[in-house]
Amino acid sequence: MSIHKHRIQLARGKRAEKEEQADIPVPTFSIIAPVYNEEETIPHFYERVVAVMEGLEKPFELLLINDGSSDNSYRVMCELHTRDPRVHVINFSRNFGHQIAISAGLDYASGEAVIILDSDLQDPPEVIPSLIERWKEGAEVVYAQRTRREGETKFKLLTARAFYRLIERITSISIPRDTGDFRLLDRRVVDALVTMREHHRFMRGLSAWVGFRQEAVPYVRHERFAGTTKYPLSKMIRFSLDAITSFSHVPLQLATSLGFMLAALSLIGILIAAILRIFTGAIVGQASTLTLVLFLGGIQLIFLGIIGEYLGRIYDEVRARPLYIVHDVLE
Repeated sequence: MSIHKHRIQLARGKRAEKEEQADIPVPTFSIIAPVYNEEETIPHFYERVVAVMEGLEKPFELLLINDGSSDNSYRVMCELHTRDPRVHVINFSRNFGHQIAISAGLDYASGEAVIILDSDLQDPPEVIPSLIERWKEGAEVVYAQRTRREGETKFKLLTARAFYRLIERITSISIPRDTGDFRLLDRRVVDALVTMREHHRFMRGLSAWVGFRQEAVPYVRHERFAGTTKYPLSKMIRFSLDAITSFSHVPLQLATSLGFMLAALSLIGILIAAILRIFTGAIVGQASTLTLVLFLGGIQLIFLGIIGEYLGRIYDEVRARPLYIVHDVLE
């Protein structure tokens, strides 16, 4: 048994033992919410989630993953844990990223179904009952599909639309359009996902890759309750690269195809230049040669960069470092 599996089983065993001792039922639902500098939002998020889940009359747990927040988010989460034993806090030793935080939540969740949503209230908790209803009808992955995105710029909407259509064309799996990480996962799906320990993670792609019965629930994504986005343009670009390199070899195939095409064009160009030089003397000087060399050099550097992206990811996997380090857990 791997160290990772042993640690997760140990954590679940301790939680089950505590619940048995405290006469707390094993949760039917686990709510996972990554948190990064959301001190203003967390209390409102907690109230809305609890109001929704208590209306379902089923035992649940709320897992808040503190992803290295630099504000008072952790203190607020600790206060919620003190008031409500259903709130569990996983405190990272530093910021490891949103997708890693989701992975940690899946590792520690013990419910029959796991619901993932952001703590900034852009994903309204009031949609959760619709996800659960589909799950009860037999769906094993129920993803919330955005029909409208409120409070976002035209640039953000345009790039998001372009990204989903690009990823749909170049990947070998069907990743639903206009979906985020807001979804419900059956226990069998969660057990499959926690075995995947790749570092550059695109969770919505992984949840599509595992298969099972998948269905959509439409919803309107809300504007942020407070604060600013934690996904600036630089992070969005990196996130897109992770998604593409995790599920597609098209960039490498494109580099190969373009390389053959340029080689063929270069050969034709050499023959034409030789003929013109011999019979007309039309080609004189080095300007055209230098231009061609610079062009080909630029193409080669681009290709090396593409190959480097894949090699860097291979290097990260070979080092086999843990996905995250937990400073402490409040269960």
